[in-house]
Amino acid sequence: MKKNKKHLKIFPANIVIAIGGIFFILIAGIHAQQPPPTESQSNSNIKIIELKHADLLYKRKDFDAQILKNNVILYHEGAFMYCDSAYWYEQKNTFEAFSNVRMEQGDTIFVYGNYLHYDGNRRLAQLRENVRMENPQATLFTDSLNYDRLENISYYFDGGMLVDEENELTSIWGQYNPDSKEALFRENVKLVNKDFTLHTETLKYNTETKIADILGPSVLVSDSGYIYTTRGWYNTETDDCQLLNRSQVINKDSTQILIGDTIYYNRRNGIAEVYGNMFLRDTTKKVILKGNYGYYNEKTEFALATDSAHAIEYSQKDSLYIHADTLKMITDSLGREMKAYPNARFYRVDFQGVCDTMHYVSKDSTIYMKTDPVIWNEDNQVLGDRIDILLNDSTIEKAFVRNYALSIQKRPIEDQYNQLKGRNMTVSFIDGEMRHVLVDGSAESLYYLMEKDSTIIGINKTESPFLSMDIVDNKLEKLKLWSSTKGVTTPLSQTTPEDKTLKGFVWLDYLRPINKDDIFRKVERKASENIIPPRRFVREEDFD
Repeated sequence: MKKNKKHLKIFPANIVIAIGGIFFILIAGIHAQQPPPTESQSNSNIKIIELKHADLLYKRKDFDAQILKNNVILYHEGAFMYCDSAYWYEQKNTFEAFSNVRMEQGDTIFVYGNYLHYDGNRRLAQLRENVRMENPQATLFTDSLNYDRLENISYYFDGGMLVDEENELTSIWGQYNPDSKEALFRENVKLVNKDFTLHTETLKYNTETKIADILGPSVLVSDSGYIYTTRGWYNTETDDCQLLNRSQVINKDSTQILIGDTIYYNRRNGIAEVYGNMFLRDTTKKVILKGNYGYYNEKTEFALATDSAHAIEYSQKDSLYIHADTLKMITDSLGREMKAYPNARFYRVDFQGVCDTMHYVSKDSTIYMKTDPVIWNEDNQVLGDRIDILLNDSTIEKAFVRNYALSIQKRPIEDQYNQLKGRNMTVSFIDGEMRHVLVDGSAESLYYLMEKDSTIIGINKTESPFLSMDIVDNKLEKLKLWSSTKGVTTPLSQTTPEDKTLKGFVWLDYLRPINKDDIFRKVERKASENIIPPRRFVREEDFD
C-alpha cells in the first residue's frame, strides 16, 4: 500500500491487514482523533491522554496497547510528551514511552529520560534511566524519578543530584516541588558549594532563595573551619546562618570553639552573635568566655559577653575566674586585652578582687583596677583609688596602689588588724604570698607589737614620708621609716577602740569572692564604707 504524503485522520473504517494471524492497523503520519471516552472517564473529571502525532501506529493481536513509532507526541492536561516509540493503553488511560523521552510542561519544566510510564488517571509520570528534570532554577539528575503532576512534586528514591548555579546536592532519597522551589533530601545528603561542603542526613533546600534548612545532625567543612549543628538554616549565597540546639563553630586549626543555644553566624566575615549559654574557648591563649549573650569576630578575635558574663583564664595551675556585667576580649598583634565592667569580681585561689572596672593587658601582663578597687591575699586586704596588678606567668608579682592606699592584715585574734596607709603603695609577692610593702608619701602604720612568744606588748603607730616593711610567714619581720618619723606605742591594756584603727579603716571581707561561683553574688558596698581619697595635686600635664 502506498502511503499518502499528507497526514491521515483515523476514520471509523480503518485499514486492517492480516499477516500471519497478526492484525495491524497501519496509519502513516498520524494526527489522531480520539475515540469517544469510556463510561468511567465520562463520569469523572479525569481527562484522557491525547495522541497528537506518530509516524506509525499499529496494533498486535491479543495485545491491549496500540503501538506508536517515530516522532511520537502525546498530550495530557498541559503536558506534551515525546518519544521514539510507545505503548498506548487507551482504555486504561496510560502509556509507556521508550527512547529519547521528553516531557514539557509549559515553558518551565522539562524532563528527559530513557523510559516513561504515564498514568493519566493519577497524573503520575514514572521516568527511568538517565533522567534529567530541568526548570529555570535547577536541574535534577537521577535514574529513577516519579513526578506527581497533581501535587506538582517529583521524587527519587535510588540516588540523585540537584544542581543550581550555587550548589550541588546529592542524596539517596529526594523530593522537589517546582512551584515552591523547595527540595527535601534524606540519607547521605551532601551539599557541595565552591567554598564549603555540608554533610547531613536530612536537608531542605530552596532553589530560589538558596537557603538550606538543616533538619538533623550535620557538619559543614570549609577552609575557615567547621560547623557542627543539628538544626538551623544556612544561606548559601550570603553565608549567613542560624544555628540552634547548642551548635558549634570551630576554626580551621581547632584552637577556637564557639557554642551556643542559638548562633547567628556569617562564615564569610567571621561574625557571630550568640543567644543563650555562649561558650567561647581559645586553647592557644588558655581562656574561656561565657555569657547568655555573646558577640564574636573570628577574624579580629574580638569577643563580648553580657548577661551572667564570666571568663576563665586557665594558663596556670590555678585558674582565674572573672565576672562583670560586660566582658570584652580584644586581640591584636601585640597580645590580648580583657575588659570587665561594671561590677567586676574575680577569684583565684591565691588572690581575689572587686572593682567597678577591670582591664587586663597581656603585653605588659598587668591588671588595671579602677573605681573602688579591693584585692585580698590570704588574710591581707589592699584597697585604693586605683590598683595595678603585675603578673608573672599569670602569678601575682606586684600590686601598685595609686593616689590613695590602705593595706590591712587581719590577725588571728578577733578585731585585731595591722594597717598601712599612704598616698602610693607597692606590694610585692613571692609564690603568691605578700613579702614586701613600700609606702610612698604620707605613710602611716598601725601594728601590734609582740614578744617572741607571740605575747602582745601593745599597738605601735607611726607617721613618716616613706615606709617599707618585710613580711615572712604573714608576720612583720622588718620595718623601716624615713626621712622624718613620729611614733607612739600604747600598751594593749590602755588602748581604746579609736586607738585600734587608722582613719579611713574599712574591713570589706563581706565583698570578697570566696570561690569561683561566688563571683556572681550581687553585693553592694555600704555607703558608710566608701572612701573619698584626698584630692591629689593637679598638674598641668595631667590634661595633655
